[in-house]
Amino acid sequence: MEGERFGMLRERLLEKLDMSRDLSDQEVLSEIDGLLEQKSRHQTLRERLALRNDLFCSIRKLDVLQELLEDESVTEIMVNGPDAVFIEREGRILRWDKSFTSREKLEDVIQQIAGRCNRVINESRPIVDARLEDGARVNAVVSPVALDGPVLTIRRFPKEPLTLEQLTARKSLTEECASFLQKLVKTRYTAVIGGGTGCGKTTFLGALSEHIPPEERVITIEDTAELRLLQIPDLVRLEARGKNHEGQKAVTIRDLIRTALRMRPDRLIIGEVRGEEAVDLLQALNTGHEGSLCTAHANSCQDMLSRLETMVLMGLDLPLPAIRRQIASGIDILIHLGRNKDRSRSVQEVSEVCGIRKGEIILHPLYVREEGRLLQVGDLQNQEKLKRCGMSL
Repeated sequence: MEGERFGMLRERLLEKLDMSRDLSDQEVLSEIDGLLEQKSRHQTLRERLALRNDLFCSIRKLDVLQELLEDESVTEIMVNGPDAVFIEREGRILRWDKSFTSREKLEDVIQQIAGRCNRVINESRPIVDARLEDGARVNAVVSPVALDGPVLTIRRFPKEPLTLEQLTARKSLTEECASFLQKLVKTRYTAVIGGGTGCGKTTFLGALSEHIPPEERVITIEDTAELRLLQIPDLVRLEARGKNHEGQKAVTIRDLIRTALRMRPDRLIIGEVRGEEAVDLLQALNTGHEGSLCTAHANSCQDMLSRLETMVLMGLDLPLPAIRRQIASGIDILIHLGRNKDRSRSVQEVSEVCGIRKGEIILHPLYVREEGRLLQVGDLQNQEKLKRCGMSL
């Protein structure tokens, strides 16, 4: 009954608002106050204020999700239809005690997000990827693809990017490993960060990127722009774009890598390599852009090599030995991230790429997590770049 009453008030409010112009928040609140003065005189002040906030959020913000977006401890919001909202907090997934009052309200929120990002989502285009104003990554899926109601996933990031020091304090890696990786980044070792979904690849990529010398020219390439490299003055940020409803051509990660190479970058930072763009990445790494960084989905450092080979074959039919030579020549370090038993995220392995032997790429483990501890198990074999910069381990 309460939900029906709220729906009637919301419909009445929408009728009163002049949607032909861009209304300010204060104008919307004034209309809400007038409506509540007429329709909710019997309620207490606390009830009216709560209803006022709910109506405002349903019109100007993201309805019941606004409370979660304002809670910095919530790192992920997962909506599986109007009646099931789950959140991730401190690595644990919990069911939230609130939900949408109707399927239509959830659809309104999804349309609101898509509209703000100049995207379209409907039955003919049932999937959309977007970004909120605060940088949160959004994925939405609607009918006919989503069978049990619209699905909305929002992945949030800290307002201030996490540093290696903060990740060390959280025991994601040891101080020794953090110091080691800092030196590698400064001296232009090329690294690929791998791991599963939600293991912190983008966060770790941003933390490593903070140690790029500020005098370098850096170009970031992402599907959805998330990286914030505040210490680099000469920074160019590029974001891929999907094909829109007006027939506008898509701009892919592969297009952006090719374009970036014409912008005289010292390094490229690629948010995620997931397909045929791996061809262009390897060509860039082997033509003077050492020190570049990227992420990729993988289950281990060894698996990351197989994934890279597969992705290159998506874009170019090359003999496998040629692909492996390109990988071994262009990539220096592989970093694998994962989740521990307590669901916390951490570095699981750091390995060095040490050339090819008998047709296989040789990996030399440097740090490996065993029984909950990140242990150093080997020394860096190729220290040429360190010596070139006058540094040592």
